[in-house]
Amino acid sequence: MKRFFSIHVNLSTVEGMNRQPLMKLAIQYFTRRGYTIDKNPNRSDMPSTKRCDLIVRRGSEVYPVWIKDWNRTIGVNVVINIDKVAQSAGFTSPILIAEKFSEHAKAYASRRGIRLLARTDILKGIKAF
Repeated sequence: MKRFFSIHVNLSTVEGMNRQPLMKLAIQYFTRRGYTIDKNPNRSDMPSTKRCDLIVRRGSEVYPVWIKDWNRTIGVNVVINIDKVAQSAGFTSPILIAEKFSEHAKAYASRRGIRLLARTDILKGIKAF
């Protein structure tokens, strides 16, 4: 009986995490990996409509993070736009977090060195730490 209860509690915890906003999950994900997080990036070299949601740092590594908490697949057009904004601001390795990504978006990101993290990747990463 005790075993059943602990499994039920763990499943409830995972289900609760699935419903959390991506911003909250992303902060947990990067914090557990030892990054410092700037939650209010104010960069004048990015247009205000295209500013990143977070900037994460670990040592000399600095990454802009865009979070698209949309209930749809992110297409290649969104990834291209983020790539252009990141390049113009001097970043080489942006990170994009979303529910899921199209195959074309994944292929473009792979060629350009953009890190794509789907909600499932974030949840697995949080559970691993």
